[in-house]
Amino acid sequence: MKRILLTGGNGFIGHHFVEHFLKNTDWQIVVVDKLSYASMGNDRLRDIKVMDEKRVERYTFDLTKELTQGIKKELGEINIILHLAAETHVDNSITSPVEFMRNNLDSTMFLLEYARGLNNLEKFLYFSTDEVYGTAPQGTDYKEGDRHNPGNPYSASKSGSESIVRAYANTYRLPCVISNTMNVIGERQHPEKYLPLVINKTLNGEVLSIHSNKEKTQAGTRFYIHARNVADGILYILENIDETLDNIDASMGVFNIVGEKELDNLQFAQMIAFNIGKHLEYEMVDFHGARPGHDLRYALDGNKMKEHGWEPLQSIEETIYNIVDWTLKKENSKWLDKS
Repeated sequence: MKRILLTGGNGFIGHHFVEHFLKNTDWQIVVVDKLSYASMGNDRLRDIKVMDEKRVERYTFDLTKELTQGIKKELGEINIILHLAAETHVDNSITSPVEFMRNNLDSTMFLLEYARGLNNLEKFLYFSTDEVYGTAPQGTDYKEGDRHNPGNPYSASKSGSESIVRAYANTYRLPCVISNTMNVIGERQHPEKYLPLVINKTLNGEVLSIHSNKEKTQAGTRFYIHARNVADGILYILENIDETLDNIDASMGVFNIVGEKELDNLQFAQMIAFNIGKHLEYEMVDFHGARPGHDLRYALDGNKMKEHGWEPLQSIEETIYNIVDWTLKKENSKWLDKS
């Protein structure tokens, strides 16, 4: 039985990984999370009923500090590290860039230092974002290994962390891989994120601001993907693809995990409103002009994973329907609470 260390396992994406890996592997899952505001304590893990699961161990630790001998002893022998823990809200990175970037960079560095001391490490996977490549002109989908061009402090922190991972892989021969994915959606997402924001605005009859171009004629576009699909893609990489970072070929050991179709943010919001059964009130807003750092279009090329034999489990239409249906159930309405 492998022991997998999952940082940020209490978070939105991380808890979906916990659930997916429990269902699809026999691995022991070791969760490390500092329980910041975005973690919502243990609520997500309680909701998926794994608090007493013997295959899940939980430790509270701030990875922006060097791992102590005590925490290393408790973690035990680790075979795989998945580093998901990070600050991710772009607005927060713009408001408080120094604290934000230090968190993401320092946590990556200290976790790699910890990885150097492991005797049986099979894989270190750094979970990154499409935003490291910067805004994508229409017709451009970035491939693995393309040059980075981050446009805000959040994406800069992720790009910098990728560089640290590459440096450790090359210098210390750590078996590292990097995944880049796009806008992740799913159940139990923090209310500050776009999908629950759209649900709240639609339910309350409030006007939704749609990120658009300067002329306010074209909404920003994304490839939305369910967190469960992302977890499935990561698991596929770990179990089926024997490829790690290479200092000569920048595309080696890098994998884009991409949703099946590109949607603009207005289409996406209208699909949510349709599933709610209400009319969407909206206005187009030039966010980028008012606040540089909000890029209009991000896009990744997903052909590498397709060639390896993996594609998303669900269509975007199924995904949106299922998330909205789940969220509107009375017992799940708490996940829309912004307090």
